[in-house]
Amino acid sequence: MKQSLYHINVKTIFGEEQALSRFEGKVLLIVNVASECGFTRQYSGLQELYEKYKDKGFRILAFPSNDFGQQEPGGDKEIENFCITKFAVSFSLFSKIKLLGPKQSPLYKYLQECDLTPVGKTGLKTFLMQCVTRFLLRIRGDTTPKANEVKWNFHKFLINREGFPVARYSSEIEPDSSLLINRLEEELKK
Repeated sequence: MKQSLYHINVKTIFGEEQALSRFEGKVLLIVNVASECGFTRQYSGLQELYEKYKDKGFRILAFPSNDFGQQEPGGDKEIENFCITKFAVSFSLFSKIKLLGPKQSPLYKYLQECDLTPVGKTGLKTFLMQCVTRFLLRIRGDTTPKANEVKWNFHKFLINREGFPVARYSSEIEPDSSLLINRLEEELKK
């Protein structure tokens, strides 16, 4: 990637246009979120991670999406209320976006083109989850992700201080995973 993600504009949960250059010099974790997902409890872990590292130059940017199993049906105001009342979220929330298909957000087009291999778990449980995911997307008529695209809610991208993706974590990697934390701490030291 020749250009950092700082050239991309996004919309806050309040509908205000915002340049990602606002976060220049910070280590970012960009996460696609949903309030009716089996991984929704990760909001708690994300909030703890944010509180632990925010004073060291770390920010979390959460982008709600209804692309996977239609698990984020609400509007921005409902999503904001849910995140604050259920999980006391204080990190940055953005307007609901599309991660897949022809209306894909420029941010996720950029992230998915970075060609990083997602860090994920292996084994029978993970294999079964992938099969169920593909099946659910097909029967609901949702867009099926391509090889380099996010596969489900709570997929995470770690961005360095220069605005470039350096690591990618599949949904089942929890915010407190040593796989994520070790790389985060490494980036924060730079």
